[in-house]
Amino acid sequence: MSYLTKGVKYCSAVNQMHKVTGTLFKAHILKNILGINEQQFKISRTLSQLSSEKANSYTYVIVGAGSAGCVLANRLTEDPLSTVLLLEAGPKDTLLGSKRLMWKIHMPAALTYNLCDEKYNWYYHTTSQKHMDNRIMYWPRGRVWGGSSSLNAMVYIRGHAEDYNRWSREGAIGWDYEHCLPYFKKAQTHELGPDQYRGGNGPLYVSRGKTNHPLHHAFLEATQQAGYPFTDDMNGYQQEGFGWMDMTVHRGQRWSTASAYLRPAMSRPNLSVAEKTLVTKILFQGTKSIGVEYVKNGQRKKAFASKEVILSGGAINSPQLLMLSGIGNADDLKKLGIPVVCHLPGVGQNLQDHLEVYVQQKCTKPITLYNAQKPVNMVRIGLEWLWKFTGEGATAHLESGGFIRSEPGVPHPDIQFHFLPSQVIDHGRVASTMEAYQVHVGPMRSTSVGWLKLKSTDPNDHPIIEPNYMSTERDIWEFRQCVKLTREIFAQKAFEKFRGPEILPGNHVQSDKEIDAFIRQKADSAYHPSCTCKMGQLSDSTAVVDPQTKVIGVENLRVVDASIMPSVVSGNLNAPTIMIAEKAADIIKGLPSLQEKNVPVYKPKTLKTQR
Repeated sequence: MSYLTKGVKYCSAVNQMHKVTGTLFKAHILKNILGINEQQFKISRTLSQLSSEKANSYTYVIVGAGSAGCVLANRLTEDPLSTVLLLEAGPKDTLLGSKRLMWKIHMPAALTYNLCDEKYNWYYHTTSQKHMDNRIMYWPRGRVWGGSSSLNAMVYIRGHAEDYNRWSREGAIGWDYEHCLPYFKKAQTHELGPDQYRGGNGPLYVSRGKTNHPLHHAFLEATQQAGYPFTDDMNGYQQEGFGWMDMTVHRGQRWSTASAYLRPAMSRPNLSVAEKTLVTKILFQGTKSIGVEYVKNGQRKKAFASKEVILSGGAINSPQLLMLSGIGNADDLKKLGIPVVCHLPGVGQNLQDHLEVYVQQKCTKPITLYNAQKPVNMVRIGLEWLWKFTGEGATAHLESGGFIRSEPGVPHPDIQFHFLPSQVIDHGRVASTMEAYQVHVGPMRSTSVGWLKLKSTDPNDHPIIEPNYMSTERDIWEFRQCVKLTREIFAQKAFEKFRGPEILPGNHVQSDKEIDAFIRQKADSAYHPSCTCKMGQLSDSTAVVDPQTKVIGVENLRVVDASIMPSVVSGNLNAPTIMIAEKAADIIKGLPSLQEKNVPVYKPKTLKTQR
């Protein structure tokens, strides 16, 4: 039996050897299979990523559906081969497609609702202002389709021709008046028809007030009695003087850039729009911008741009996003642990704004808007507007105003007036208490300049906003002039039958020292932040974008909004911001700039007098 046993042992050894060999062979096969699968998985994952990137890839990604972003979305999708993704942090400006259901935005007279509502508003606040009794100032900014053009007072003011000639001298070559005027005109359809200054075929409808209110007439008569000229178009030949304001109101409705530019383009297959989408970072390959990261419905996503990423978030959000993405002052970014893509120290610097103050007078006749603000009348006015877009709800009531020079020697107006046949308290957040009228008045070219910086690396954290208001003697002097010159107008004969006691500053405020104290206590932002991504030459270390709106030091990235102004213009900012976007759209498309040479502009006969 021993041989049988030996045979069994031998077989067992062979079997064992076969088992080991088989296991090794299986392991080898399995390893190969797994390797192939791993490789296939990697290839499949890469293909999936590429396909996802392709699905989320556009020619242009625009951040911010505000005054500039809506213009760009429209103009860039005129080319059917260009695809555009427009990302907006706020909601749509309609409900179920209806403007009536969003009457707080679209009824012109309802404008103060959104100035006080965080739903459509970034609701920013400044730092404590040391030259203004340490007050923290409120800065509403639009966070909705149309941006601040869906929140503003609908005043259409372009600024003065010399503002744009100054831009050119400051390094924004090609942005002088003769290169900007054609784009104001391209944007506009003025209800009074086209001329050398007005447009007649653009998407932005501009109209004049229809109330014919006796207090507006009294104001304009009083300004002429005070020796100022009447101007029939402060956006045309002659800014200097007083007259009827242009407004972005069309057929009784607010005419924001969402209405003028975005909605007409929504049917284009090459435009995609996402609302309630917060862009958190610009994506880079080295110094080349390739897309953005954003958060929607709590999910982090990416979108890619084959040509360019364009920031149109405005004077606060655009520099904030640049800094969050590693473009800004390298020292500041390193302190927050943000990897530096490009050291650009001008980002967030050069912050400029307009301050204004209300000079208020009690009215002896019950003709102001005080009665209209009583609940029963508000319901009546609201119903009329909802029914046919007419009545007292169809205007913002800032229908007259003007521009003057503060003193002899000033070459063009540096003080602006908006007249209102009503009383406004705390941005409209407090109800009017009496029959009164007022002007909003303030200097247009303040010498105080501020800055903004990141508070943290969290995109939801508002940046630190330091406007540095009233930090120069010149600004203090100009505000004194604002109060004195307004009082002189209100003292004219035209107001005799309406004039009650002065409410603000009040008759007890007379000396320069008392006026200065009043300004510190009561002046507020006119909501015109700008200049934080200044346009200029490459040789200017404070410039952020070049005259083609490209961010200096990186590729495929632009900023197009009020932040790129080299200096603030002499007037409201919505019309100039729309112009900037119209002009930038042509630059992006590679088209030659429009130009109108030798358009006449009014100059005072002498600068030896103030008026």
